[in-house]
Amino acid sequence: MYPVDLHMHTVASTHAYSNLHDYIAQAKQKHIKLFAITDHGPDMADAPHYWHFVNMRIWPRVVDGVGILRGIEANIKNTQGEIDCTGPMLTSLDLILAGFHEPVFAPQDRATNTEAMITTIASGNVHIISHPGNPKYPIDIQAVARAAAEHRVALEINNSSFIHSRKGSEANCRAVAAAVKEAGGYVALGSDSHTAFTLGDFSECRKVLDDVDFPQDRILNVTPRRMLDFLESRGMAPIAEFAEF
Repeated sequence: MYPVDLHMHTVASTHAYSNLHDYIAQAKQKHIKLFAITDHGPDMADAPHYWHFVNMRIWPRVVDGVGILRGIEANIKNTQGEIDCTGPMLTSLDLILAGFHEPVFAPQDRATNTEAMITTIASGNVHIISHPGNPKYPIDIQAVARAAAEHRVALEINNSSFIHSRKGSEANCRAVAAAVKEAGGYVALGSDSHTAFTLGDFSECRKVLDDVDFPQDRILNVTPRRMLDFLESRGMAPIAEFAEF
């Protein structure tokens, strides 16, 4: 449905099962023009070492017409807005997602979860908040959506949350989409693929967006250029290999 996927994991996160070549092959088959590899930040037990992220500079930018963004799904660590993406990692990556994961930040009460998410949004280091509709982490959705719109951070609608992980997310995700619409912010869609076969699957996300009549012009996945313009507006230098995207 959309030619951009912004959230997936490779065998570098060892609970996932595909490699970069697998994703490229699926992208060509499914007409995905741009995708981001976002393996877990190093504070997760099975995550790659920070060298993995710094060394993404050796990846080609485009393979057989498919663009590859160098990314991470970092972990929100505390209420001070810290994530496990620091130093050289920050300047080596194109795209930084951050979200709650139980091994790093155990679920807290609504006020604490909200504070941690908003301070992370305000830090300036994050482009997308991953799976904010996770029911294990109650938040003040309207407050988070307002902060995200103010700081030009997208909130993710995560397709895997409806199918494999974070069951019970549907009502929260619908509330997130409605709140982002009202606040004037952006949503990002992520398949959260742990195998390449689900790359580009936004079928459940689309139902949520349709339910709230979410405007197409504030969905980052609609075109590669929209996503790249968003990143450039957040300070990423234009990437010559993506000039025709």
